[in-house]
Amino acid sequence: MVDYHFPKPPRSLAGKVAIITGAGAQGDGIGNARAAAILLADEGCNVVCVDRDLPLAQRTVEMIEAEGKAKAIALQADVTVEADCKRIVDTAVEKFGRLDILFNSVGIGGAPGTAVDVDMAAWAKSMEVNVGSMVMMAKYVIPAMVKNDDEWGYRGVIINMGSVAGIKGGTPHLLYPTSKGAVVNMTRAMAAHHAADGIRVNCVCPGMVYTPMMYAGGMSDEARAARKNRSLLKTEGNGWDVGCAVRFLAGPEARWITGLILPVDAGVTAAVGTDIPRSASVNA
Repeated sequence: MVDYHFPKPPRSLAGKVAIITGAGAQGDGIGNARAAAILLADEGCNVVCVDRDLPLAQRTVEMIEAEGKAKAIALQADVTVEADCKRIVDTAVEKFGRLDILFNSVGIGGAPGTAVDVDMAAWAKSMEVNVGSMVMMAKYVIPAMVKNDDEWGYRGVIINMGSVAGIKGGTPHLLYPTSKGAVVNMTRAMAAHHAADGIRVNCVCPGMVYTPMMYAGGMSDEARAARKNRSLLKTEGNGWDVGCAVRFLAGPEARWITGLILPVDAGVTAAVGTDIPRSASVNA
């Protein structure tokens, strides 16, 4: 007998627990990770906000608590340190009793230069930040997630922060697109490795969104306009756009999605013959 009665997936994340790395942002600015933390909490998800700068993470917690829809804690940690990665996961489980979602958001522009002139020590450190930290977080997150009940066909979700640079390249420095390209294919490999464990693994690839990390160092009106005009939609994205993609991938509405590389870029990766200007080579 054919069963046509499939339950409608909820959007709510009530009772779920997420770790967001790099969850701080300057002042009240809305970066990608802060936006994701707030939006997940809007759906009832309790959030562990991790940052090297504790006051920045604490401000994200305050913004979540002001909405009153979920609980949040701030945690100071360096995700390039394996002991810190373990401590983050242990703290999340001790505080909330479970772990369901990881958003690996930490990333830097990294070592400047081409293959001819890049400093290799800086290269290695940058790869450690942009790629190695995600592996170490997954190392400790996955064993915690597999303890969850198999709900909606999966037990946990990992979302990695990529970039359009990891899909298209085309930036003036070698490190950033190389590291983000590694994140893209790492995501696919993780999805294949851990599907049997009930873990979904996906990647969001922002375009040239306007976030605190981008504008903190200053940006001319001309550079900002050039970034916007590289997209097919000719509009400017921000942290909320990326956060909304993370919220979708984290929830049961995306229960049948794993191994996805999702550009959030107003069509940049679909455009033909667009060169990314030097001043806009790194997203945040």
